Amino acid sequence: MKLLSIQLQNFRQFYGQTPKIELARGSENATIIHGNNGAGKTTLLNAFTWVLYEKFSSAFAAEDQLVNKRAISEVQPGNPVECWVEIAFEHDSKHYQVKRLCRAYKNQKTAENPSSELRMQVAGDDGRWWPPVQPPEDVIGRILPESLHQYFFFDGERIEQIVRPDKKAEIAAATKELLGVEVLTRSIRHLGEAKRALETDLETIGDPQTKKLLQEKQSLVKEIKKIDKRSQEIVREIAEQEELKKVINQQFLDMKGVEELQKLRGELETQQKSIRTQLKEAYVILRRSLASRGYAVLLSELTAQFASLVDSWREKGELPTGIKRQFGKQLLERQRCICGAKLEAGNDGHKLVQAWIDKEGPADIEESAIRISAHVEEMDKKVPEFWEEIDRQQGNINRFRTERLRIEAKLDEVNNQLRRYPNEDIQKLQKRLDENERLLGKLNQEKGANKQQIENMKSQIDRLDKEIDKHQMNEVRQSLAQKRIATSQDAIDRITEVRARLEKQFRSQLEKRVQDIFSQISFTPYFPKLNESYELTLVEDTAGLESIVAASTGENQILSLSFIGGIIDGVRQWSQKNTLMMGPDSSTFPIVMDSPFGSLDEIYRRQIAKTLPKLANQLVVLVTKTQWRGEVETEMGDRIGRHYVLAYNSPKPDCEEDSINLAGLSYPLVRKSPNRFEYTEIIEVENDQQW
Repeated sequence: MKLLSIQLQNFRQFYGQTPKIELARGSENATIIHGNNGAGKTTLLNAFTWVLYEKFSSAFAAEDQLVNKRAISEVQPGNPVECWVEIAFEHDSKHYQVKRLCRAYKNQKTAENPSSELRMQVAGDDGRWWPPVQPPEDVIGRILPESLHQYFFFDGERIEQIVRPDKKAEIAAATKELLGVEVLTRSIRHLGEAKRALETDLETIGDPQTKKLLQEKQSLVKEIKKIDKRSQEIVREIAEQEELKKVINQQFLDMKGVEELQKLRGELETQQKSIRTQLKEAYVILRRSLASRGYAVLLSELTAQFASLVDSWREKGELPTGIKRQFGKQLLERQRCICGAKLEAGNDGHKLVQAWIDKEGPADIEESAIRISAHVEEMDKKVPEFWEEIDRQQGNINRFRTERLRIEAKLDEVNNQLRRYPNEDIQKLQKRLDENERLLGKLNQEKGANKQQIENMKSQIDRLDKEIDKHQMNEVRQSLAQKRIATSQDAIDRITEVRARLEKQFRSQLEKRVQDIFSQISFTPYFPKLNESYELTLVEDTAGLESIVAASTGENQILSLSFIGGIIDGVRQWSQKNTLMMGPDSSTFPIVMDSPFGSLDEIYRRQIAKTLPKLANQLVVLVTKTQWRGEVETEMGDRIGRHYVLAYNSPKPDCEEDSINLAGLSYPLVRKSPNRFEYTEIIEVENDQQW
């Protein structure tokens, strides 16, 4: 999971729609967000957890008051105010746009916050946006389960809570889920439930209220027609925006000074379309090869067994090696062998040929064996050809993906040059093009969302149709019940054994990784221990016997960071070595943390600042000015890819303003609000390359 960006609208301190926060990744994988206490760092941390899981950290107060107060005060009673957070991330070569929103309705006394709504769009290598096949919550849970979110999005000042004794059950459950053990546990539980259900008589399934089901179906059909009509309107609007885009691009060509940039952009966009088409074609060929020839790989063991069986028959004389029965009879009729020897009745040669004929199997068996052998040989020849084709297409896909990323990076560079071009007319024209692209993206996402709604409604229609016929399944299920009971118990026994071995191996490796990370940060001779319940403790053995150490707050923070780093590193290596791992299907994880240096002294601050960017593939740190300066800034400087500042606007007339110097420029941290409201603005730091 690689976080790409986050954007907010009317979410707590953030009034209106904020700029998009682009998050660093790659070799310079750290994004630093500066802000004073109360400016919105904790809000930003909880924006991640709210949009993905609808969860909040313990430091986040008034969870039911999410919508910005200024936005609510500016609407008429009864009118809605929309509040949302949108996150873009990449996972398994797919791009995801996840948006959670809620609407507050202002009445005479209060502003009511209803339940939230989660939306998701997915784009593959071809760049087209589609709704996910599974519910968005399931997709997110598969990538990074909800029970684990506190280990990747956390408040650094309260991180030591991870090692509290009362957290051991929670740690065990979360770690097992990340490893895949929890999947096995659920499998055992579900198999047990299925076994118990099969041991009882199946009750009649079905809903007698057929009329009600038909009415629901008709209502869904009407709604599908309504959404389909809007989808047709979207197609027309997209076409209009595409025409406008052509006009703007032509105007760029007519502008003096940017002709070459515009020509380059046009060439890059053409290359982008071409590479997406090639990617799509490569996937089609790959799927076709798997569907038409993939079976041959699975039959290799059976074909070898068949060849061995045929050879053994031939060695025993039970299957001729190509000499036909008719040929043997002709030799006896001529009374002469092909070697010239006489085959007269009663002599040894005649007896041998007659014995061979008597021992030969039926002709149809011989012909079938020869015919099947030919087919088997043909299938064996297909296996190398199949793998060659798979390797070729996989290579094409990887090459096309690399080329697509190169083209997109070049396009971003060209667009940024035009946005910063000295000529204001060119800047305005680029802004029109950016707005055009934004509208096109919004229309395409709405188009995908409508498609998702239609598919969901069609699924509901299918469910309604099936409910009427469910009772017909009972007789078949009852006839298979006993056989399934025995099979369920056998599966339970096997999965239980796999779970025990998997957990034992992972826990041992995890403890060693936690100890390695802790020793890199801490100067004490202590070392962490992890028991069977995943309870983490700090021990020493200076007297020759292990004894538990009463860890300080700082040591508990280091212990917690070591545990998180050990989990990430362990699962990363585990997933690379064990392709059958059944937990999250990625070895890439981000860390988003608020105030990780609060109660640490200089040595620990330096060590943690040095270690943090190495713990995860991507790091987002929210810090105050005092937490950042000095050794933290020095140690993390080489790993910073992005910088942002949270500028708090205070409505107090006598507020004390504050600022921070970054990359040679001054940025406001606290300033006087131009109105009677408090709100926070997001400012991107320029010249990040100077870090």
